[in-house]
Amino acid sequence: MTIRAEPIALGVAGYGRWGRHIVRDLLDLGIEVHVADIADAARSAALTAGACSAVARADHLPEVDGYVVSCLTTHHAEVAEMLVPRRRPIFVEKPLTADVASARRLVEMGPEQIFVMEKWRYHPAIEALAGKVRSGSLGDVLAVRTFRLDRGDPHKDVDSSWILLPHDLAIAHEIMGFLPPASVALCTVPGRNSSDLIAVLRKDGEPFSLTAEISISHPVSRRIVVVIGTEGCAQFDAADATRIQHLSGQPGDWAAEPCYTVVGSRMPLREELKAFIGHVRGGPPPRASVHDGLLVVERIAQLRELARLQ
Repeated sequence: MTIRAEPIALGVAGYGRWGRHIVRDLLDLGIEVHVADIADAARSAALTAGACSAVARADHLPEVDGYVVSCLTTHHAEVAEMLVPRRRPIFVEKPLTADVASARRLVEMGPEQIFVMEKWRYHPAIEALAGKVRSGSLGDVLAVRTFRLDRGDPHKDVDSSWILLPHDLAIAHEIMGFLPPASVALCTVPGRNSSDLIAVLRKDGEPFSLTAEISISHPVSRRIVVVIGTEGCAQFDAADATRIQHLSGQPGDWAAEPCYTVVGSRMPLREELKAFIGHVRGGPPPRASVHDGLLVVERIAQLRELARLQ
C-alpha cells in the first residue's frame, strides 16, 4: 500500500448547514478545498472561509483527488452520479439517498468508489461500546436501544425518518457488525407521521433486537445508546459525552454501582474526514461503504412501509 505524502485537494458539493462544518474541518486539516453550491451567498461564504474556488454546479468542480457530497439528501444520487465518471473517491453525507432504487444504482456505479459519511461510527463512545461487545464483557448481546429526541427538524427536503434513523442504524451496525431486518414501526403521535417513531429491527428466531426511538417533538435534545447483554449492560448518554457507564451482572441482578470508562472528546466529523483523506492518499477505506449505505436505506424503507408512511 502506497501512501501519498504530497498535498491533496478535495471538492465539496454543498455549502449549507453541514457543508460549512465539513469545509471548516478540511481546511483545518490542511486540505485544498473547492466548493460547489447553487446559492451565490453560499459560494461567497465559502470563498471567505478559505475555499480556493466556488462554482454553481458539482460538475463544474475542478478535477481533484476526491469529492464530498453534502448537498440536500434529495440531490445526493444526482450529484454522486455526476462525479462517478471522474474515478475518484466520493464521500456522501448520510443517508446515501432517500429511495432504494437510486441507492442500488449508486452501488452498481461505484461499488469501491463511493462511501457514506456516518459520523457516529467514529464517535469515541460508540467505539468504546463496540469494544465492550467484541471483548465479551457484556456476554451475549440481547439488545441495542437508541433514543434520538430533538426539538424540530431544520431539513425540508425529507422527513425525520431519513434524517434521524440513519444515525441510530449506523450506531447499531458499528456496535454489532450487522443490521437485522425491520420488524415493527409505529408512529407514536397521531397526525405527525414520521416526526415521532419507534422502530424495531429483529430477525425471527434470533435473540438480538435493535429498538430506535426518534422524535422532533421533545423540549430537550437527548442522545442515548444502551447495550444490554447476558452479563452486563453499558450506556452512552450525550449529556455526559466523555464517558460511558457499565454495570456487570445479569438482568435484574446488576452490580450496585456502575463503572465508568472515559472515552475522550475526539470530534467524529473530523475523524471520519481524516479517514477519507487517508483513503484518498492510498490508505484503507472509510468504515461505511456504499453497500452499508444501501443497507441503511433499505431498512428505513422497510420501516416506513411498516409504519404506513407515504
